[in-house]
Amino acid sequence: MEDKISEIRPYRAINRRKSKQIFVGNVAIGGDAPIAVQTMTNTKTVDVQNTIRQINECHEVGAELIRISVPDQDSSEALAKIIPHSPIPVIADIHFHYRRAIESAMAGAKCLRINPGNIGSDDKVREVIKSAKDYGCSIRIGVNAGSLENDILQKYKTPTPEALVESAQRHIKILEDNDFFNFKISVKASDVFLAVASYKALAESCDYPLHIGITESGSLSAGTVKSAIGLGNLLWQGIGDTIRVSLSADPREEVKVAFQILKSLGLRHRGVNLISCPSCARQGFDVIKTVEEVEKRIEHIKKPLTVSILGCVVNGLGEAQHTQIGITGGGNNRHNVYINGKPNHKVTSDDLVERIVSLIEELDRNSN
Repeated sequence: MEDKISEIRPYRAINRRKSKQIFVGNVAIGGDAPIAVQTMTNTKTVDVQNTIRQINECHEVGAELIRISVPDQDSSEALAKIIPHSPIPVIADIHFHYRRAIESAMAGAKCLRINPGNIGSDDKVREVIKSAKDYGCSIRIGVNAGSLENDILQKYKTPTPEALVESAQRHIKILEDNDFFNFKISVKASDVFLAVASYKALAESCDYPLHIGITESGSLSAGTVKSAIGLGNLLWQGIGDTIRVSLSADPREEVKVAFQILKSLGLRHRGVNLISCPSCARQGFDVIKTVEEVEKRIEHIKKPLTVSILGCVVNGLGEAQHTQIGITGGGNNRHNVYINGKPNHKVTSDDLVERIVSLIEELDRNSN
């Protein structure tokens, strides 16, 4: 039986695109490194304490990289106060003024998100690259369909995959001509089809690591769906070395959604993977309420665990046999608890949430 299963399972494998490896601080990007999860603060950078608080909150739910906007000199001065308190590498978001990039590198940023072509003269670009070298910064070339260079827009009339890739290649050449290779690239768009096609074309044209995202994807609900479709498509094809889910929501939600996407594809395993049914008239307990309460109580769990919560035995028994903790609804307010696929004991609806949470916490402690 095991041999037959092993013969079937290769359909689940994803072959990652082979890319060069760079480092953003102590986080390896590309090569055989795990796909890193990134988000961005939405506080005012000059509000140092609130920005530090948000970084720590994002780190707590799994963020491995954090981007901070640096629009002016006050922000770069604030960045120097923020970075010593960040538990994860900081990426400085720079758009036009080359001095902000230099100041951010001096402040301790581990990556500069720029478009070299938007920085200005060749001399200014060289100064930014020199600062990145001097202070151990990587660079992200950030191409966006909403801010392509005028000459490229005139050539293609509208943002197209060819336009985004040409812009990226132009910026790649600037860095390569200045003997700088410690960089990753993104070609983001809010249109899923445009973003996916652009990343696919870029992945075929270079071997630098790629930061993937569907930019400006919308609200928590709509943006999650849009990002899952676009990023899931790319990841399934092995494309992507860092990931950000861009949502009009608390940055922590971006991190949670990113990990859910990665977990769904078997690319990262962090925290509890909850398998639960949508519920129906057969349910022996309130599945939706139980799952909501359990999810809130287990956000602190970092070890990978799989838990099934199903309202009846139709699929519940099968799921429970393949999870570390399984719950299936039973009659007379007596619900079955499975541990590592084996029947273990029964529990009532009133005690269900507490029992599930305590079992998860116990498994987490025992795995440390």
